[in-house]
Amino acid sequence: MPHPIMYSDDDPVLIRLRTIALAFPDATEKIAHGRPTFRGAKMFGMYGGGVKGGPQFEQSLLFKVEQTERVALEQDSRFFYPAYVGPYGWMGIDLSARPDWTEVAELLDASYRSVATKKLIARLDAGERPDELT
Repeated sequence: MPHPIMYSDDDPVLIRLRTIALAFPDATEKIAHGRPTFRGAKMFGMYGGGVKGGPQFEQSLLFKVEQTERVALEQDSRFFYPAYVGPYGWMGIDLSARPDWTEVAELLDASYRSVATKKLIARLDAGERPDELT
C-alpha cells in the first residue's frame, strides 16, 4: 500500500524550496514515503518530517549534515533530529516561520555535496548553482 501524500503542491514554502533544490546540477524530485525528496547522485533533501514520538514539522527541510556541524545546529531551536533518518546523518530545520532562504540554500549545498559525484561537484563549483548561492 503506498504512503498517503503528506504535502500540498501549492504550499509556498515547498514552491520556494523546490526552486532552490532543483537548481543543483542534475537534481530531481521524487515522491518517497508521501513526501517530496530531492536527489542528485543520492537523496540530499526531503520536505517535511518530525521527531519520533514528538512534534511534526510539515514545513521543514531534512538534509544531510556532517557530525561537526550537527553539534552547532542542535543549539538552535529551529533545528531538530528527525525520525528514521537522524541516525544516518540527517537533521531537520523548521521552515514555518520566515526562513532565511540563503541559509536554506547553504544547508542544501552542503547536503548535496555530501552525496554528489565529483563530476556534479565540479559543475556546481563552475557556477551551476541556485540563485541564493550566487
